Parts: sequence; structure tokens; C-alpha cells
Amino acid sequence: MRLLGKACVTVCLLLTAAVGCADEERGAPRPTMPTTTATPGGATPASATPTPPHPVSLPALMAREHRGSALRLGAVLARTDAYTSYAITYEANGLTVSGLLNIPEGEGPFPALVLAHGYIDPAVYTTGRGLAREQDLLARHGYVVLHTDYRNHARSDDDPDNDVNLRLGYTEDVIAAVKALRAASRAEVDRERIGLLGRSMGGGVVYNTLVVAPGLVDAAVVYAPVSARPAENIDRFQRPEGDPVVAEIEAAHGSPEENPRFWREVSPVTYVDRVTEPLLIHHGTADTTCPLRWSRQTTAAFEAAGKDVRLVTHEGEGHTFYGRWRESMDITMDFFDRHLR
Repeated sequence: MRLLGKACVTVCLLLTAAVGCADEERGAPRPTMPTTTATPGGATPASATPTPPHPVSLPALMAREHRGSALRLGAVLARTDAYTSYAITYEANGLTVSGLLNIPEGEGPFPALVLAHGYIDPAVYTTGRGLAREQDLLARHGYVVLHTDYRNHARSDDDPDNDVNLRLGYTEDVIAAVKALRAASRAEVDRERIGLLGRSMGGGVVYNTLVVAPGLVDAAVVYAPVSARPAENIDRFQRPEGDPVVAEIEAAHGSPEENPRFWREVSPVTYVDRVTEPLLIHHGTADTTCPLRWSRQTTAAFEAAGKDVRLVTHEGEGHTFYGRWRESMDITMDFFDRHLR
């Protein structure tokens, strides 16, 4: 195989490595992993014990055996001339996560895409909300589409520590969604051709997934993504609002000044050398929620690591991609077609 928060009306939150906004969203030196204790002379004794990764970190997710299974189709949500949409659940490392699955009409198997939505207050979120345009168009284009709700959303199980733990659980949910598609052995799904698409906060989830599980999918696309450095997202979206979650996070993990290693190890940009999949990034030049410079910085990091990355900027487009959405989706579908078909 080829290889964190407040509801967003005017503000978005951080996730994992990031968090986005709108109705739909709310260079540091690279650490080695794991580290060992060196002798004064600089040599590392053969018996030295590796330091385990912090349990809330990307290295901890890298070391974990991720499980995704038990994909179950529930009620039919919609029938169109091109696809049928189902409510679904699947298992993600011991939690039940809900979502939506669009299955195209016709003879499969069809390549599949897992969609990671941006921040929406879980109190108002409903299944499938956030990427409805993409769900429809991609299914009409012949892709099985699994839109995950994430934990703490809709009918999914609760994870009370998720916000304080920088919502790394969402990354687990996306990895598990891919694994659940494969484990289901459904005739409609080509288990060897799966991609990812994430928007705003969901773009941060996709970044995390690519560094945690290289080789899991074949290609990835992100729209108007958050920063690949969580501290930047907190400083932009939460700290100015006096969000109490910031104090909880820093009480648990320290501030970036107090514990720089922790903050490096929750930043996917730290580990871009692990990525094996081609990545397409869309960003509008008029995005006032997630500044374009974030995507330029992330793209530069991928390029410096020799990775297959392309940044497409859309003149005058804002965070929600209303004006040039279809144009951007044509680029996206061509990208997925080249890597998944």
C-alpha cells in the first residue's frame, strides 16, 4: 500500500495540534524520540533505558497500537440518484464513535475518503455537520465517504479529558475510521485506496494522522488548516478570549515557556520527516480565521523534509471557501483521482 474550546461564531479553538472556526470550526528544535540518558563523556551506555514518551504527545500516539473496527450501518439518512447516506458507528480504541457514510450507486469497490470536520460546539453538533458539500460532491464523484463525528460529538462516547489533552483523541478517531473501513470488508469499499480530507481544525487532525500513522492512507487534502503548532492556536483563539481551558491545559502540561519539550511533542510539524503521503493544502488569501502564513510555514517544513506537498492559494477567498469552493474541489478531486484510482 502506498504508502483545543469555545463555540465558534467569531472564534475557534485549538485541537490536537490545532483548532479552527466558523459555523464549522471552532522551528523549535526537533526532539529525538525516545531519549536516553547519556554518560558525562557523551556515550550512551548499552543498558540505558529509553525515556517513555509523555502520555499526551504525538510520540505516545506513534507508540500505540491503534484499533478501529465494528463499522455498523444504521438508519438511512438520505437516498439520492448517486448515493445512499447512512448513520454509522465504529469502534476507536475502546470508544464508540458515530458518523455518516455515503455509498455510491453502482458497482464497486469504490475508493474511500475519511473526512475530518472543523470545530463545531459539541453542544449543537449533529451527525455529519460540517462538511456537507464535500460529502455530497465526493460521493457523486464515486468515492465512499466516511465523515467522522469524533468523540464527544453526536452519538459518540464521551472522553472528559479530551480538551485538556489537546484533543489528541480526534486523531485516534480518524485513524480508527480508516482501520474500521478496512476491517469491515464491505464489497463497496476498496480497502487498498483510502484518503483523508480535513478542514480548519480537521486540517490539524489530518496533519497529526500523517505523522502518527505514515502509510495508513494514500493521499491527504486540507482546507484552511489551523497552525501545525498548538501554542499558536491557543494564542490566537483561546488566550485572548480568557478561555478557562487554557489554564487547565497549562496546569496539566505547563506553558510553552515552562515545558517546551511537551509543546514540541504535540506539534506535527516536529515530525514531518515521518510523512509518506502526498499532501495538498488549500488556503484563501483573505482568511482572517486561520492566517495563510500558517499554511506557508507548514508547507515550507514539508518541503525542507523532502515531502510531496503542494499549497494552492485562492485569491480573495476567506475561511469558509464559498466563492471558489467548486474550483478548489475540482483540484481536490483531480488530486485524489491521481493517487487513489
